[in-house]
Order: sequence, then C-alpha cells, then structure tokens
Amino acid sequence: MDDPKLKKALKHLEVQFFNHQRALQRSELSELDREAIAESVIQRFEISYDTLWKSLRRHLIDVLGLPEVPGSPKPILKLAGQQGLLPSPVEQWLKYAEARIGTTHDCSGEKAVEALSLAGAFIADAIDLYHTLTGNSWQ
Repeated sequence: MDDPKLKKALKHLEVQFFNHQRALQRSELSELDREAIAESVIQRFEISYDTLWKSLRRHLIDVLGLPEVPGSPKPILKLAGQQGLLPSPVEQWLKYAEARIGTTHDCSGEKAVEALSLAGAFIADAIDLYHTLTGNSWQ
C-alpha cells in the first residue's frame, strides 16, 4: 500500500534535519537562523509523526484487517508492536510520542531540545516502518 503523503512528510523532515546538522557548523548563520532551522525540524517532526501514526492505523485496519483499532497514537503504537510492525522497541516509539506531545506546548525550550535529539533516530525508524508498510524502497 503506497503512502505518498507519508513519504513526502518524511523526506521533508530528512532534508531539514540534514540542514539543521549542517547549520551547527556554519559560522555565517546567526543564532536566529539556527533557531529557525531547528524550529522547522521540530515542525517537520510533528507533521511526520502525525502522518505516520495515522498511516499505521490505516494499515492495521485495511491491510491486517484488525476489527478494533484505537484512534490515538500511543495505543496504535502498542498494537503495531504486538503485530511485529515496528522496527525498534515500542518503548522507543513511546519516546517519540512523548516528544511529539511535548512540542505541542514548548517549541523552544527543553522539549524542543529533546525532540531534536530524537529526530535522527525517529527518521531512521520511520523510514524502516515506511518500508514495512509499503514494501517500497527509500529513494
């Protein structure tokens, strides 16, 4: 089952995360520029996370045919873990969920730093899950 919306969201996150990593070494950028790039990564993380759990829900219903699928992220992640769909332990995915919840209320403080610190791992796990859900490669 192809999911172009998920792929687009993850591609944008991947590119912006790379920009963020490069920005840390670019002395010509102001602190405001670096902060704007970091905020963009966080926003892309939020969009990717939200798109991913909704795609995962559709997969559980449409592909696996599960009759009772919850309508919120954490129970869906737990169910996906039980179904063997997640490329890393459920606990890691719950960390992503907590980071997502945290960025809703704090985009510039410690919650933002936490989300940024998880972004690289999230991208790798999300790409692996994309492959599992769609059967498509990541080019």
